[in-house]
Amino acid sequence: MRKIQKGGKNMNDLTNDYSILKKLGLALPPVGVKFSYFRPDDIPPLEITAKLSLCEILKTAQAENRAFYFSKENDETCVGKIILGMEDFTPFEKSGQIGPRLGVFDEARCNQHFYQHVPTLDKGIANYVLFSPAVQMTYEPDVLVISANPGQAEIIMRAMTYSTGEMYKSTCTPVMGCAWMLIHPYKTAEVNFILPALVHGLHGRQLYPPDTLLISVPYRWLPTILTNLGRMPLRLEGHKSKAAYHAEFEGIIADLSEKAKNP
Repeated sequence: MRKIQKGGKNMNDLTNDYSILKKLGLALPPVGVKFSYFRPDDIPPLEITAKLSLCEILKTAQAENRAFYFSKENDETCVGKIILGMEDFTPFEKSGQIGPRLGVFDEARCNQHFYQHVPTLDKGIANYVLFSPAVQMTYEPDVLVISANPGQAEIIMRAMTYSTGEMYKSTCTPVMGCAWMLIHPYKTAEVNFILPALVHGLHGRQLYPPDTLLISVPYRWLPTILTNLGRMPLRLEGHKSKAAYHAEFEGIIADLSEKAKNP
């Protein structure tokens, strides 16, 4: 993670070309997130009066189509600062008292057990977190978060496996979903997707339509996915209709069966 220099990069100077994402017809812009030790000096801070959760901060960058950075100087209304390594759990939080009251867990012990699974940043790594719509980015993101409907998500995930054969993975927990959206892909370098409707805070805050998928692409996967989006067919023939699927698939099998008679 490096300091973002004023007057440094613009969209045309970035290593990756993010313009291909426009072809997906996304309702909200993808947002590039970067964890920084140093204060950025080419984008403004999130207003000090803002009182938002971490997932709401991401949605603000999307909905208002603007770039800003968040820091420990800002208020955060949920567990975002804990996930980012800026604060510690209070004793009652760490003892697992919240989950049972929400109806998410049976007893505090279940809430305590679940904490071992949740990824967090080490203390002091990220003093600032940058958020920017992809078309406004002046930096290569650590994680690119894309909100998509199922049809759009199919294209993005297929772009991951198109030239690699990599399998799809979704890893999440019923609360603290922002950890799986931001920290997990950053630390593991694995593409992850979650359904906001399955996460208590994202569901309760009603930030996205029920059929939304949030896809998190870490920096190592960005070149592969962006390149494949530009070279693979985005809309598949077999997805046009049930009849089209059967016609294509049965035609391929018939053709290969015939050729296989004399390999």
